[in-house]
Amino acid sequence: MRDIDVKVNLIALAVGLLAFLPVGSADERSPAPIVLTANDLSIATGQPSLVLMSCGSVQIPVWSLSGGTVGQSVAGLVGDLPRDCTAVKVEIVVITADEKTNPNVEDVYRVHLSQMVENAPVTARYTLGAPVRMALSAAPFETRTIVLESGHEVVPGAPLWLRIQREPGDPADTFTSPIGLAMVKVTPIAPPAKPHVVQDISGYNSWPMLQAIGDKLVCVYSRGGGHTIGEDSRAAYARTSTDGGKTWTPETVVANTPHYGEVPVGKGLDSRGAMLVWIRRVGPERHEDLYRTTDGVTFTLVTTPKLAMNPMQITDIFTVPDVGLMALWFAGDYGDKPTNAWGTVTSRDDGGTWTQTTVESGLPKEQWPTEPAAVSLGDGRILAIARTEMGGPTTARSQFQLESRDSGATWTRSQTNITDVANSTPSLMLDPETGLLSHYYYQRGRGLLRRRVVDPGNVFGRPLHWPASEVVATGSQVMFDAGNVNATRLGNNHALAFYSGKAPDTSVLVSVLPVPPAAPADNDTSLQQ
Repeated sequence: MRDIDVKVNLIALAVGLLAFLPVGSADERSPAPIVLTANDLSIATGQPSLVLMSCGSVQIPVWSLSGGTVGQSVAGLVGDLPRDCTAVKVEIVVITADEKTNPNVEDVYRVHLSQMVENAPVTARYTLGAPVRMALSAAPFETRTIVLESGHEVVPGAPLWLRIQREPGDPADTFTSPIGLAMVKVTPIAPPAKPHVVQDISGYNSWPMLQAIGDKLVCVYSRGGGHTIGEDSRAAYARTSTDGGKTWTPETVVANTPHYGEVPVGKGLDSRGAMLVWIRRVGPERHEDLYRTTDGVTFTLVTTPKLAMNPMQITDIFTVPDVGLMALWFAGDYGDKPTNAWGTVTSRDDGGTWTQTTVESGLPKEQWPTEPAAVSLGDGRILAIARTEMGGPTTARSQFQLESRDSGATWTRSQTNITDVANSTPSLMLDPETGLLSHYYYQRGRGLLRRRVVDPGNVFGRPLHWPASEVVATGSQVMFDAGNVNATRLGNNHALAFYSGKAPDTSVLVSVLPVPPAAPADNDTSLQQ
């Protein structure tokens, strides 16, 4: 009976793999993936072996990648990218025949990418992909499709070189047996629409906060001389738009205190629909000022709360039933000493007064969640995603997930499988009509604004189950001269503000996307990155 079961599984596997192969005319598929089977790949590093996964009459060639030997990889060349292709998605299909497979263990992979562009070194367009972790299958011979890169920019017409590497040395790779790499799929993707310009006059226009008040977008941002927060020349400004971000009203001043630099760090709505915005004021002292506006033009100082622990930032404001307004904060010095903390502030009077609670303190940098974004899911549940300040090439560089089941009285902190980040500030949008949660973040150094869409019930309590990301906008690849996305809901769209450029001149931009549909054509949450 066991031989029959295995044979049936392998036949199903073969049928499943055939589904990835291009079928039909070019007009019938949009777009056609380019498939590299195991026979199209060759050894790049180490000593992986090309073997047949066989049972009965079914034989499938796979590259066996060790779970104990570091540095094994295989490579291939895609020479027929379409002439109009400007970006690609890269996926792998992997299999194990090991009886020990189960969803409680994981493996980790990454992709190396480059292109053979005429009259340029083959290393000129080299990109090292982020490590991607994924839980194993519940039974042998079940295929897993893993997205290793969801939006790699390419030069049209130039051959694409790729190398697939398993990372058994990564702390998240806990499956010690070999895994079979059956195929690589490279799919051309359409480029995202160009964003609208909010402000691009000379100067370091940056760190925007975006809020819809009815059908009006209000963008509050900062401008100074560079990537600094305390310079006296740095002030906070605002512009508004009533045509979905296409055009903007003249700039108005939100805050410009002598001897201080001012930067917006959080926004939200009060119970009457007015916009609230936190302005971080840095100079002789550090303060968090809260402003209110009903029109995006005139801003009134509401309060400068006196807090026991002085935050580095107070982030976006959201409403929690039976609590009132809530925002998360974090404090620390970005050093290696365990001096970092985070917590909540709450208000029961629409922002007039605030109560601070510390959730964790004395944290080392590797455990410190910064610049968090949060949403209330109902029934006392709050889900937040926070940035990590860690660098490095492993899955230790992943965003944090913060959860509360009692309206913010207590919290848990976990690492996620969101590893395509680099000082990436999150922004969350929960759509009540569909129940879907959109997580936006900017991957610095790559110039990619990414989105992950999920039913929050699939990740609440399961932080390693976020689906793969998609690229929804692009910007500057200069590491710290772009990023910091902030999202708001505008009608049936999400509007996303971020900044992009190269010091000393950067611009504030806004991209507008349709709200994700309730039933996406591909809503397989097993495709994790």
